Amino acid sequence: MTIKGRVWKFGDDIDTDAIIPARYLNTSDPVELAKHVMEDADKAFPSKVKKGDVIVGGKNFGCGSSREHAPIAIKAAGVQTVVAKSFARIFFRNAFNIGLPIFECPELPENVSEGEVIQIDPAKGVIRTKKGEFKVKPIPPFMAELIGAGGLVEWTKKKLSARKKAGK
Repeated sequence: MTIKGRVWKFGDDIDTDAIIPARYLNTSDPVELAKHVMEDADKAFPSKVKKGDVIVGGKNFGCGSSREHAPIAIKAAGVQTVVAKSFARIFFRNAFNIGLPIFECPELPENVSEGEVIQIDPAKGVIRTKKGEFKVKPIPPFMAELIGAGGLVEWTKKKLSARKKAGK
């Protein structure tokens, strides 16, 4: 699987309130959350983002509260992946739990332009840009399995279903 998408850039310390403002947390509907994704960081972002796009962030992306709404809003908006210098640990885990692949690449933000199309090979751990290739850690097999299933809940449903079919 290769990820190819247009880049949207954001800076350091993008917190979960910037990703999905608290005033919209009265719903957990992904479609509704997507309508407001990143609007406190870029008012026009929800109307500009397209299916298949990629967010590139600075350090500590997803800091703040532990709400799963943040990666859900990003994924529901059609963003394929987020690449950042670093992630807040809870956002990192929540992203994989809901099936959103993310990558840490400290060099990428300074070596990619907004609007540029980049290509990511998750298995090889390579990001290709106009300025060259950048290494990232490949996604561990279990995390890749979570993403492939659509997140932890879907992975668990599939495992339980397989056990029932096997009579266990």
